[in-house]
Amino acid sequence: MSVPTSLDVSQARPQLAELAVVDVRTPGEFASGHLPHAVNVPLDRLSRSLHELRQASEAKPLLIVCASGARSENAVATLASHGIPASSLTGGTVAWAAGGHDLHYPGNGTRPRAVWAMERQVRLSAGSLVLLGLVLGLLLHPAFSLLAAAIGGGLVFSALTNTCGMALVLGRLPFNRRGAEAPSAPFAAS
Repeated sequence: MSVPTSLDVSQARPQLAELAVVDVRTPGEFASGHLPHAVNVPLDRLSRSLHELRQASEAKPLLIVCASGARSENAVATLASHGIPASSLTGGTVAWAAGGHDLHYPGNGTRPRAVWAMERQVRLSAGSLVLLGLVLGLLLHPAFSLLAAAIGGGLVFSALTNTCGMALVLGRLPFNRRGAEAPSAPFAAS
């Protein structure tokens, strides 16, 4: 059976009960609201969950979700390279919520303090480091301007490779790890 590589909200919503929904955002982002019955397998842990994801895909088609669709597209490509068919939700949870559909929350179901989306965290961190490098370069020593150049180079590399080292580092911070589900058995409740 051929699985489309992407589904928009109007295509995914009617068949949600027949899909295994995997959210590849950080645990902190996942806790800030996710699709019903979604399981959190952060993108940086995807390769460690291939066995479980393969088993899940044999029972139900996989729908991979993130905030905007970029990380889920990367996850779909990674899974495809391992022979695991999956679809990405176009527009991610942003499009889901914009379509008027409810997001669910771990634990007691009440909305926790929101964690910024990873892309927003990266923009804040990169911008802050660039400004810091420029200010220190002007006030203390011109060599500090190299910090701004390094961040700029990192952003160019990130765009060219469609990866983000800064997101991997930020994803390890405690507020982005809070509420993580056990990656060893992500579909036990499904």
